[in-house]
Amino acid sequence: MLSAQDVKQLEIQATLIREDIIKMLVEAGSGHSAGPLGMADIFTALYFKILKHNPKDPADPDRDRLVLSCGHICPVLYATMAHADYFPIKELKTLRMLGTRLQGHPHRSSLPGLETTSGPLGSGLSQASGMALVGKMDSKAWRVYCITSDGEHDEGNTWEAVLFAAKYKLDNLTVIMDRNNIQIDGRTEDVMPLGDVKQKYKAFGWHVIEIDGHNFQGIVDACEFAKTIVGQPTMIVAHTIPGKGVDFMEGDYRWHGMPPGTQNIPGDPDKAEQVKLALKELRTLMGRIKSEHE
Repeated sequence: MLSAQDVKQLEIQATLIREDIIKMLVEAGSGHSAGPLGMADIFTALYFKILKHNPKDPADPDRDRLVLSCGHICPVLYATMAHADYFPIKELKTLRMLGTRLQGHPHRSSLPGLETTSGPLGSGLSQASGMALVGKMDSKAWRVYCITSDGEHDEGNTWEAVLFAAKYKLDNLTVIMDRNNIQIDGRTEDVMPLGDVKQKYKAFGWHVIEIDGHNFQGIVDACEFAKTIVGQPTMIVAHTIPGKGVDFMEGDYRWHGMPPGTQNIPGDPDKAEQVKLALKELRTLMGRIKSEHE
């Protein structure tokens, strides 16, 4: 069980990461907002409570492997890595700049701590399954974690990897699906209905856990429980709110691929006010977190 102090520190950390996501997107003038904000709690839990990793030795052979399949949400990965001391936080403002290590989609050889290059959706689960198979063949203790989006389940190669992982009983593989119900063109169930993803994965031979992707105890419990599963890979379906923490972004697919301050969106604050309002909301949230735990 996480203590109240543990939860407080994780909530504070996730809020700081959300603030940095906004700042780095504004500096870049392009990039994705909704997914990174929605996954900040998951990444905070992974890097500060779950993963076996070493920022001082990113290539540690005994490290857990984290594969980001949906590479477009990399601002949350970069921000979390910076807060976990992989590189200076000030470098976050170089996102998408010419010559930066923080490219618009992760580039493995650019930044220590990245396991794969990602961009084309749907390929990450295949890469993660290959890593997990190697780990099993070599009797390694490290685990593989793969972050996928619900929208990328439109890609056929995702389902090839689902079959592969079940066939080879990759119980050292934990996949976390960002089930935020949006993609760039609209709601997932309008663009390409996924239906009951829990039953789909169970039918493919996976162990499946559903969680609230903003509940730290639930996130940690699910990942710990996955370690006890024998003979099956585990899918954690994490129900998240895209744009979490910024009221005018929450649940709105129009913020999937756009940073604040660049466009006016009908019904939302004027673009000149978006950045100020987003940061104000997050700072108010920070104050509330601190006061609630006093």
